Amino acid sequence: MNIALIGATGFVGKALLEELLSRGHSVRALQRDVAKLPARTGLEARAVDVLAEGGFASELKGVDAIVSAYNAGWGNPNLHDDFLRGSDAIAAAARDAGVRLIVVGGAGSLFIAPGQQLVDSPAFPAEWKQGALAAREALNRLRADTTALDWTFVSPAMHLVPGERTGKFRLGGEEPVFDAQGESHITVADLAASIVNEIESPQHRRGRFTAGY
Repeated sequence: MNIALIGATGFVGKALLEELLSRGHSVRALQRDVAKLPARTGLEARAVDVLAEGGFASELKGVDAIVSAYNAGWGNPNLHDDFLRGSDAIAAAARDAGVRLIVVGGAGSLFIAPGQQLVDSPAFPAEWKQGALAAREALNRLRADTTALDWTFVSPAMHLVPGERTGKFRLGGEEPVFDAQGESHITVADLAASIVNEIESPQHRRGRFTAGY
């Protein structure tokens, strides 16, 4: 398959790039700075600013899906608003191009108790809150979309960490996946594997899933 990828140099994006290429997919990385991506077999880098006026639907011609690991920058004082602007622009491009959209969001919108999402808990780290709130709003906007946009939203486990790819994880829906010790965690390599599995064999169209051990 030919997959467009936004955020290929980020924490999740790097793992997604490796997973996609290792499975033989072609990747069209849409980057503001293509110099950050060395040339590789199966990789095409295009200079794209997702916030540019007029959108970027034309850059999606010929792709089977677009995966967004978009991040407006954790140190960005306008993180919340910029994340939503970028998310809306990415959804609009996918809609206009008629391609499937997979959005990598956060764990903050997962429900840890009836009616309570993780981001609203008192223990949620303040430094991640604006990004988590924006990701939750992005999910809500996708759910409210009344067009034919083919979307999937992915929430990682509560603790997303570096580590090896095991290929052994479990999927969930609206609540975190916990292991036998009561921990919700997954390596970024296994998260990437779960996302590429979804691309190859869709199970969560117009819905959200999470992954953990």
